[in-house]
Amino acid sequence: MRWVQANFRETQLTNVKVGDPAEIRIDVYPGRVITGRVLEIAPASGSQFALLPPDNATGNFTKVVQRVPVKIALDDSALTSQLTSGNFCSSNSENQAVREAE
Repeated sequence: MRWVQANFRETQLTNVKVGDPAEIRIDVYPGRVITGRVLEIAPASGSQFALLPPDNATGNFTKVVQRVPVKIALDDSALTSQLTSGNFCSSNSENQAVREAE
């Protein structure tokens, strides 16, 4: 099974749940769409899993929107087998507007 990991802003995950259908558009293949389903939503933001998580004890209380890793399983297609690691893509779910993934 092939999948992509998308880092969505926490504000984009309001209505997204495991099993939701998704459409993925890869910049390398313009105009082509790959379908898939949300496989997993990480229990915490990416910064919480860092070796040196950011310490906000400096008195800087500016709210910064966190990114949460979401794993999207891709449906089998001819295009899926051509994907390589590191491509930029965007995804769209029935429960959310277009979201950019890194």
